[in-house]
Parts: sequence; structure tokens; C-alpha cells
Amino acid sequence: MTRKEAEARGRQAEKTAARFLRLKGWRILAERVRTPRGEVDLVAKRGGLVAFVEVKARTKLEDLEQSIDLKRLRRVADAVEILYPQYCTKGEDARIDVILVAPKRLPVHLTNVWHGF
Repeated sequence: MTRKEAEARGRQAEKTAARFLRLKGWRILAERVRTPRGEVDLVAKRGGLVAFVEVKARTKLEDLEQSIDLKRLRRVADAVEILYPQYCTKGEDARIDVILVAPKRLPVHLTNVWHGF
């Protein structure tokens, strides 16, 4: 798979994840937010909770298990440290979630995967 194809697959997975979250009552505040320390794929809010979401897509369900590791989550957490004041302006709780996307399957939403911030 070329880089361009992987980028297109990633963008499609992020759209799928955003739709999935909206169906669960979340409002998408931002997509693909870049910081000098990392990127957050989606920022979503429901009630008094803001979720900073990493989206991972694979063509095979079994490959999703390997798609998230400590190094990737650390980059998301580093980005959240910068973004938190911007998106949590009223004392909202925040967490880091992961949404795993594979073809012909419902997305898998892993909540509160990082407890280090």
C-alpha cells in the first residue's frame, strides 16, 4: 500500500469514527488537530466530558490489536497536554480514547486508554 493509499484509508476511518461517535451522542469539536508534540485525530464532547480520540484502521481485524502501543499513545498524550486548555475551558473531564476501524465491522471504541495525564 502506498503512502497516499494509507492516508486515504486513514481519513476514511476518521470519518467513520466521527459518524460512530455522533450516533452515540458525541459532538465533534475538531478533526486532525496537530501540535508540535503530536496529533489528535478527533476531539469530541458529550456532556461534561471531552474525549481526545486516536483512530486506527487496518484491513484485517486481527491487525488492530497491534496498531496501538505505548509509543503512539504517548504522542497523543503529549498533544493532549497542549490541547487540554483549548478544549476543556469549563472544567470538563477529559480522557484519551481509541477507535479501531476494520472493514465490514462496527468500530470498536476503547475508552480512557491513557491514565497518565
